[in-house]
Amino acid sequence: MDRRNAETRKYWQALKEVMDPEFPISVVDMGLIYDIEKTGDELHVTMTYTAVSCACMEWIEQDIRNRLLKEEEIRDVHIHVVWDPPWTVDRISPEGRERLKYWGVSST
Repeated sequence: MDRRNAETRKYWQALKEVMDPEFPISVVDMGLIYDIEKTGDELHVTMTYTAVSCACMEWIEQDIRNRLLKEEEIRDVHIHVVWDPPWTVDRISPEGRERLKYWGVSST
């Protein structure tokens, strides 16, 4: 479910700067971010990975934290990894599909 609202839109946009280390697109366009909620000065990010055995989990989570903590009003970031619903290529955004196509990677 896409819960982007006025309060969290800027954080979704900020995460477009966090790139997937295996593909030349952001974690947002890759469809890894499921939800962002703001509670006071904390953000709660619900996300997934393309596979349970993803070798880049720690790096991606650290990149997400580092980027969101650049926002002046944010003091802490909590990342919740979920496996349901599972990630599929259907989650890749149209922009992400175009970038993958540009780099010669099929998303279908």
